[in-house]
Amino acid sequence: MLDFEGKVCWVTGASSGIGEEICRNLAKRGAIIILSSRNRDKLEDIQKSLSNPQKHLVLPLDMTALSDLDVILTKALTHSGGVDVLFNNAGISQRGLAIDTLVEVDRRIMEVDYFGAITLSKALLPHFLAKKSGLIVNIASVAGKLGVSMRSAYSGAKHALIGFMDCLRTEVFDDGVRVVNVCPGFVKTNLSYNALKGDNTHYDKMDHEIEGGMSSEVFVNKMFEQIRKGKEEIIIAEGLAKFGYHARRLFPQLFLKMSRIVYKRKD
Repeated sequence: MLDFEGKVCWVTGASSGIGEEICRNLAKRGAIIILSSRNRDKLEDIQKSLSNPQKHLVLPLDMTALSDLDVILTKALTHSGGVDVLFNNAGISQRGLAIDTLVEVDRRIMEVDYFGAITLSKALLPHFLAKKSGLIVNIASVAGKLGVSMRSAYSGAKHALIGFMDCLRTEVFDDGVRVVNVCPGFVKTNLSYNALKGDNTHYDKMDHEIEGGMSSEVFVNKMFEQIRKGKEEIIIAEGLAKFGYHARRLFPQLFLKMSRIVYKRKD
């Protein structure tokens, strides 16, 4: 599925950052978009700004409260005759030492970044399998390929998501369903502002790495280009994140020693 013209694409975390830019990019490609997040007002503002806004659907969704998923799924599937692509983009990050992070924070991040994504994916799978086609794109993170300090809950959830989706890919490949994991490095969004500290309050600061990161527009353009090429795992990173990914992959023991110094931080 390399052409998004006329395809129905469901995007979670669509109200800001990477999710918002995915929606804008898809609209330019002629897709029909289902926009989901908790913020209905922001979703409606984005919908109105897209070309042909009337063909898109605002579908508010809280990834930590999916008890009414059957109702939400029915609305999504009946909007334009089904769903072709799911972008699992909703996520929340963390800033805090593991020892200072409440378990409720670990669980909250896991609910959004892991269980939310796999729950929605599994709910859509029967639809994809029945029509022998479908694309699941997971916005994971380089943090899901390596671990650094102050990110234990976030990194753990992204590792879990990548592992699950790697397994799912092998199971559904012969049924025409494609699974893609996308691992961004530092992208300039509000991710760190919205990150949770160990006491379950918001971090409310911009990391200097994120401040200097690539724009959402550049990231999303690169992502779609790699999807078009048929890549199943996509790493889009620069600087320290790119170095860390390749060092962990090629020289794991050396990376583990270096990470204690290079990636060490206390704030």
